[in-house]
Amino acid sequence: MNTQKVMRLIVGCLVIVAMVKIFFHPSSSKDTSVKTHQIIQGGNFWAKQHIPQLNLVHNEEDPVKKEHAGNTEVQPEEKETIQSNQEELEPEIPDDTPMDPLKIVHLDLKGAAPKVKYLEEIFPLLSTLGANGILLEYEDMFPYEGELSILKSSFAYSPEDIEKIKSLAKQHKLELIPLVQVFGHLEFVLKHEKFFKLREVETYPNSLNPQAQGSMDLVQDMLTQVMKKHPEAKWFHIGADEVRGLGESEDSKRWLEANSGDMGKLFFNHVTTVGRFMTKLKRGIKLILWDDMFRKLSSDTIKESGLQDLASPMIWKYIPNMDVKEIGNYISKYEQAGFKGVWFASAFKGASGIDQKWTPISHHLKNHLQWQKVIQSMPQYKSVRFQGIALTGWQRYEHHTVLCELLPVAIPSLAVCLQTLKYGECLKKHVLFLEGLTM
Repeated sequence: MNTQKVMRLIVGCLVIVAMVKIFFHPSSSKDTSVKTHQIIQGGNFWAKQHIPQLNLVHNEEDPVKKEHAGNTEVQPEEKETIQSNQEELEPEIPDDTPMDPLKIVHLDLKGAAPKVKYLEEIFPLLSTLGANGILLEYEDMFPYEGELSILKSSFAYSPEDIEKIKSLAKQHKLELIPLVQVFGHLEFVLKHEKFFKLREVETYPNSLNPQAQGSMDLVQDMLTQVMKKHPEAKWFHIGADEVRGLGESEDSKRWLEANSGDMGKLFFNHVTTVGRFMTKLKRGIKLILWDDMFRKLSSDTIKESGLQDLASPMIWKYIPNMDVKEIGNYISKYEQAGFKGVWFASAFKGASGIDQKWTPISHHLKNHLQWQKVIQSMPQYKSVRFQGIALTGWQRYEHHTVLCELLPVAIPSLAVCLQTLKYGECLKKHVLFLEGLTM
């Protein structure tokens, strides 16, 4: 009898809720869509979901675009053809037309890489949230061929998958930027016995020995294969962060002895060689690399390397209490070194614990609020231009470590971070309140 009463009570409550909805929400879905931004549908994954239109008085202008409000848009790049029987891509005329800073979402594919079907669902969402680019860090998910076929995972994307991903990115106005590591974080390559001899430290597979015979051939082959799949790319990221153990191989020690122990020069020799190869492979390509390996070097040392004529540094920092002044010091140094552009990198996931299971939104929100301050400070730098910010989403800290929180778990954090770059402090109190309710 008690069970029956409970069931009647539940049914009664449902009827009351239904009646309230009928009487107080009579408008059609077409009427409500006027007040909201409907997410472009790519299936039914995000079906019937809406992002509220924020009515903000004091922060209506996107700071990422504000710095370059007067710049002209980039002219469409002529489609480049690939000579199938040649090692190099057909060079193109460089396009130096200024472009608005990009907000790109980093997809780290070294573990639990999303299927193309999933990308079909989230690319329209990312575009709606304010992203206009994708940084695709291939790792072992690229369909390497020939001698490099050993590098690809059994789950690697097929050439057809890559064409589909490119098509999706173009459809949703997302600039696609490939990322291939060329120095550090090469575990997915150096773990194979075939490439043991190219390790900087014999017992660790993370860093390449830049002096070993065959190292540059390996890097050039990787870059050529990826570039051939992305002939339309305007930007290309060559990694080069956290080159652990550099200088410890016998080859490197001999080189250092002959060059006054100059570790900076040892690093720059390799990345500038890579940079020159890439500009020869595709004239006009704009290169990016992580900045951590030369943060402590002087502007004169950097300038002497010639790197400033080949690539733009991407300054990365993922902590919530980031020191804005410290970032400013890096920007000033890179400006003095002659770099014409600089990139930033924040994090929306994968930077709060090596085995993090859930994404602490407040951690990443605060990180982006600090980066927004840096972006707003850019007008004081007269000869270096802000080119964009990458919202990184690390799947693993390294190739062999455990997974961090998975991408689907971090989508709310990504949404908050993208909107924070647009609206800033206005979102902070609401996000912190909502996160407190879910703790």
